Amino acid sequence: MMSVKNYLLLALLSLSILTACKKDEEEVILAPNVKMAVGVTAFTGQVATMVVLKAENQLGNSYDQEWTLNGEVKSNTSIFEFTPPKSGTYVIKYKATNSAGSFTHEYTVTVGVPEVPVTANSNMYVTKFFEFGPAAGQFMNEAGWGAQTSAETIVGKKATTGVSLGSFGGFAVYGFDHTVINQADKEDIIVYGNAFANFSEPGVVWVMQDENGNGKPDDTWYELAGSEFGKPGYVRDYAVTYTRPTPPVLSVSWKDNKGNTGVVKQSFHKLVHYPLWIPENEFTRTGTLLPSTGIKGSVSAAFEYGYADNNKAGSDKVDIANAIDKDGKKVTLKGIDFIKIQTGIMADLTILGELSTEVVGIADLSLVK
Repeated sequence: MMSVKNYLLLALLSLSILTACKKDEEEVILAPNVKMAVGVTAFTGQVATMVVLKAENQLGNSYDQEWTLNGEVKSNTSIFEFTPPKSGTYVIKYKATNSAGSFTHEYTVTVGVPEVPVTANSNMYVTKFFEFGPAAGQFMNEAGWGAQTSAETIVGKKATTGVSLGSFGGFAVYGFDHTVINQADKEDIIVYGNAFANFSEPGVVWVMQDENGNGKPDDTWYELAGSEFGKPGYVRDYAVTYTRPTPPVLSVSWKDNKGNTGVVKQSFHKLVHYPLWIPENEFTRTGTLLPSTGIKGSVSAAFEYGYADNNKAGSDKVDIANAIDKDGKKVTLKGIDFIKIQTGIMADLTILGELSTEVVGIADLSLVK
């Protein structure tokens, strides 16, 4: 017959065994077993359209979670909501980790540039005016070519009197009511100017896609490389600072970022050449400087192709296929939504005054009849 002492020993032994088993069970940790609600590794998205990605726990166990977007941590939960802000390629990575192991999944999301299709009501001309940043020039402050509102006169039409951008760097920015498509093996845009024989005033043409789909020219500008790209005298990121004359005489002094100085001289026109609606006492214009090799005396020879206000016929066709990035490398654009024209020459033609690009219209060539 078992004694009380033996009963107690047996009970203690049983309790010890049960406790040990329970402890062993508690120490078993399972690695993350995750099912992704979106099981693919690559898909396409749209600008401003949310994508919801979920990681589903298959075992109900515990682990740490992390979502990264292009290397930046964005979430530590099982759900990641992503709204592409602009076109481009995005890499989204999910990782679940605990002491027993880890699980990872990677997505590559390709987001195309938003495109506004041509409709029966589309206008062939630019329909939106965004900015006029003139440089000093002989037409400044005159009604017609050089007023503060002159750049708006070409919206929706080819004007009789357009806008003078002033000396180097003067610019104007416009938008189309549709995406101008990059047509294969042909020019896409026509810029109307007022150049005539032996007096070309070439302007550099820049284009932009509406990458973020917000209808504003706040994305990336691409230069359309013309015939002078890369030649001696072609300078990118050239900058000129114009100083308000004191007292307000007609001519305007300037200095560039290469150490040069000069004067936009008064010739025939009798108003102050500094844009009087600009409140600052000096302003800087930056852009691409074109060679002055075709300028001799009062003659400014036209370039071969690719610039505004260049051809004596009064119109210049440009090709979106000639777009280059900030490093001068060719880029492929499906289409563009915005355009900027910038005076590309810094030169004075004696009695004829400074060279200043003039524009009277901008149109989508595919819609020109």
